[in-house]
Amino acid sequence: MSLRENPVVVRALRFLGVGGFCFIVTLAVNYGLKFTVLGAHPTTAFLIANTVATVVSYVLSRQYTFQDRNDAYRKRTQFIGFCVVSAIGIIINSAPLYISRWVFGLHTPEVSFLVQETADFISGPVIGTALAMVFRWWALHKFVFPDEQKADKEVELAA
Repeated sequence: MSLRENPVVVRALRFLGVGGFCFIVTLAVNYGLKFTVLGAHPTTAFLIANTVATVVSYVLSRQYTFQDRNDAYRKRTQFIGFCVVSAIGIIINSAPLYISRWVFGLHTPEVSFLVQETADFISGPVIGTALAMVFRWWALHKFVFPDEQKADKEVELAA
């Protein structure tokens, strides 16, 4: 079996593609808000940007990444699970930015604008996204879009 035929590899590549697209959405919304109406509230701008990207991610994940695990009768359960996992992911994603800004004090006037923006980018979109991505990959597989055959076997074994 080649790598392209392995369903886990295909799903992982699709997950990374959706994540890459949503990363761009996050950056666009974050910087759009941060440099216009939410300049004094960078964490809020980042939270809003992540929320917008999460909605996009749900649609793309359901229809593209996990299409083989997309059961119509589980749609409501999947949506609720995705929202819970995504809310936790947003907190994980935003925590490094919050820590950078408000714990380490990497914001103007304590540091230069360039240092502030570099720290914001590294802590939020880079470190935060990496941590949240690992969490989301694990949680979506485990709880939201589980392998139906494995889940059925586990239920049978438990009974």
